Amino acid sequence: MVLAYGFTEYGGPATQSFFDVSLPPPGAGQIVVSVRAAGVNPADWKVRAGTRKDTVPVTLPAVLGREVSGVVTAVGPRVTEFEVGDEVFGSTATGFGGYTEATVLNASQAAHKPSSVSWADAAVIPVACGTAYDALHDLGLAAGATLLVLGAGGGVGTSTLALARARGITVLGVASESKQAAVEATGSLWVDSGDLWANAVAALAPSGVDGVFDLVGGETLQQGAALRRPGAPLISVADPVAATALGGSGVERRRTTAVFSAVAELVADGSLDPAVGQCFSFEQAGSALAGVESGHSAGKVVIEFDQ
Repeated sequence: MVLAYGFTEYGGPATQSFFDVSLPPPGAGQIVVSVRAAGVNPADWKVRAGTRKDTVPVTLPAVLGREVSGVVTAVGPRVTEFEVGDEVFGSTATGFGGYTEATVLNASQAAHKPSSVSWADAAVIPVACGTAYDALHDLGLAAGATLLVLGAGGGVGTSTLALARARGITVLGVASESKQAAVEATGSLWVDSGDLWANAVAALAPSGVDGVFDLVGGETLQQGAALRRPGAPLISVADPVAATALGGSGVERRRTTAVFSAVAELVADGSLDPAVGQCFSFEQAGSALAGVESGHSAGKVVIEFDQ
């Protein structure tokens, strides 16, 4: 049995608690990991609230979280790339969570952690950094292109800015004034997300931007789509259905060892800062998620485990 933090029924924070869960031996293609750090994401509370029932089925009680870093303690059949004692990170396997002392990963969705990358930084690569990496892959922009990022101040947004700038792409990041420093720290151009943001973007890119990555949805997505040059790609994490109707798409998440390894190397060589803003102890897991749910957390939030 291992201690975990999750929810016992769909609803608000009152459904969250600590409880013991049994951890089965790893199946074929799986590894068991003693967790050192777990990433905290908006999707976590949305799953708890029941808004992701159609795409993220769970068995109650359910452990929260879906990205971790840690040390391999057991290896299942047909796993050849990992051994007990390896330092790794990755996405949790279906049916397993991240806010727990130990969890299960699919070997195909895990990667070795470079020694120079901290447990906290590694833990937040799969969701935010991985989404940003995959989005840029899908957008296919070359150096010199102009990318518009809507909702640029969050974890996925700032990772996208840094990765795009490393590729020589000019980035216009739309975010609130409180996120100005985070946007500009990547070398991107900050655009205030107030009522006149679309006018500001049009002035900066009068011929239209070469691509749009949306993390907001709604009217913001509609306005952003209209700022593209003809034929420019549009991708939305916030509302892929609306993006598709506008001639774009959602992000095709790959979550593979190759992608995670590539992103980890960018973190290791200093090209990408995962922007971990706050670290909480496992005992403070509820507070960690509350900060993310409030929308006021600066940078990525991580739960760290004593070992």
